[in-house]
Amino acid sequence: MLRGKTIVLGISGGIAAYKGAAICSKLVGAGANVHVIMTTSATKFITPLTLQTLSKNEVHIDTFDENNPQVVNHINLADHADLIVIAPATANTIGKLANGIADDMLSTTLLAATCPIVIAPAMNVHMYEHPAVVHNMKLLADRGAMFIDPGTGQLACGYVAKGRLAEPEEIVDALSRWFSKPQLLQGQSVLVTAGGTIERLDPVRYLTNDSSGKMGFAVAEAARALGADVTIVAGRTSAEPPPGIRLVRVESAAQMLEEVLARYEQSNIVIKSAAVADYRPVQRFGQKLKKSRGDVLHLELERTTDILQTLGEQKKTQILVGFAAETEDVEKYALDKLERKHCDFIVANDVSAEGAGFNGDTNIITIYNKQGIVERLPLLGKAQAAERLMNIVANRLQQIKDDSHDR
Repeated sequence: MLRGKTIVLGISGGIAAYKGAAICSKLVGAGANVHVIMTTSATKFITPLTLQTLSKNEVHIDTFDENNPQVVNHINLADHADLIVIAPATANTIGKLANGIADDMLSTTLLAATCPIVIAPAMNVHMYEHPAVVHNMKLLADRGAMFIDPGTGQLACGYVAKGRLAEPEEIVDALSRWFSKPQLLQGQSVLVTAGGTIERLDPVRYLTNDSSGKMGFAVAEAARALGADVTIVAGRTSAEPPPGIRLVRVESAAQMLEEVLARYEQSNIVIKSAAVADYRPVQRFGQKLKKSRGDVLHLELERTTDILQTLGEQKKTQILVGFAAETEDVEKYALDKLERKHCDFIVANDVSAEGAGFNGDTNIITIYNKQGIVERLPLLGKAQAAERLMNIVANRLQQIKDDSHDR
């Protein structure tokens, strides 16, 4: 899938720069046309001659080293790249890109690029977790940059922790998968809700559920892989959100409703995989409740607004997908929910079944539409299940387009 693709490989100045040679070699071996840009610091760790020999192309370092009067190098590279990958990406390079600083060949080219950008960070764990770096990565993710997470292992500084550059094989495989995915959702806006909501009783106690957010996050990644512009509205989660996808954090059902409705009009597809609380305390106490209230505490609860039903009632051209986590009569409840809430699809599972409950890495789902079962999936990893779901949704969107053209 990399054959014939023009890849710009940016190498910035960390000890992991030596892995740039292996990345370059593997990309060339896969048939890509590789152009390497190195920062001056990177040349302290690995020579430009090594990368030139492997890539069979001139290595670019100095913005003002213009050998071809017919073009401006950094613009030419940016215009012709199918993808730019920065590996390793240091905290400094990430900071420059996030803040629009263009003071060397790599940062100048990145600022001129309109192609996808993939960032593979590598740095000391404390740097990687520093609020400034986290903020910069979030900014880039919100703008559509994709990240290849660093691994955990022995770092040059002596720590054994997260921050080690992903292995060259992993990086090349990730780029190959990106090109191999059919871009069925290119230009489409997908909104995904994930995790569980929190309904507070007092400053330290709340009602919630066991949702980890793993399924919603997997759906978001599957949608992005198909070319969609994806936004996640997430409540309480125990799983790490996928890097490179726009993330909006909320706490309560009311906050989730507000954030979803604010984006609903602009969305083509909405996947409501969050486990939203059905009830909240009527009274929220400003101070921690004390045991002095007695041996029995009676809580009065009221219904929260049903987000999925609200979306169904306001639906225009959006494809709306709901989730139904059940423990009995799964099909009955799923089809009833689909009808009442005006969904296009319902994804149902029996959370009492082994491998299909909350917090796990697997799921057993059945996808329904108004005609009945679309597909019953066996026990799969959540990523695989999410990929199948999004392909079904993407095909439905294409069918709607085709029907519209035939009229």
